[in-house]
Amino acid sequence: MKKSVSKRIKVTKNGKILRRAMRINHFRTRKTTKNIKSKTKMFGLDHPTKKILATAK
Repeated sequence: MKKSVSKRIKVTKNGKILRRAMRINHFRTRKTTKNIKSKTKMFGLDHPTKKILATAK
């Protein structure tokens, strides 16, 4: 997997692709604590797995 892709996504043991939430770090002081904490979890990526892994190699 390319380094740029590996920094942005995580492939689980079962083959699911996870990504971080957007809009966390930019202008963080304006955001509420509740908003920041809700975006710390990983989200699923709705994209074909084979296509991502094929282009990442």
